[in-house]
Amino acid sequence: MTKKKIMLASIADVKKFVSVVSMYDFEVDLSSGRYAVDAKSIMGIFSLDLSNPITLTAHTDSGEKFFAEIKDFIVED
Repeated sequence: MTKKKIMLASIADVKKFVSVVSMYDFEVDLSSGRYAVDAKSIMGIFSLDLSNPITLTAHTDSGEKFFAEIKDFIVED
C-alpha cells in the first residue's frame, strides 16, 4: 500500500485521473478528512473537498507505472 497527496484542480483533471486509474486492477482510494471514496468513481471524487490536496491510497506494492502516469497530480510523496 502506498500513499501520496494529490491535487485535482479542475473537472478535466478529475476526468483524466479517473481514466488512468480505471486502467489498473488494484484498488485506489481517495480521502479527505474522514471521508474516503473509490478513485475510479467520478461522482465519489466530486463529493470530496477538492480545494485542498487529498490523500491517495494505492493498494499495491508494484505501482511504479501507475505513479508515473499520475505524476502531474502528485503534490507530495
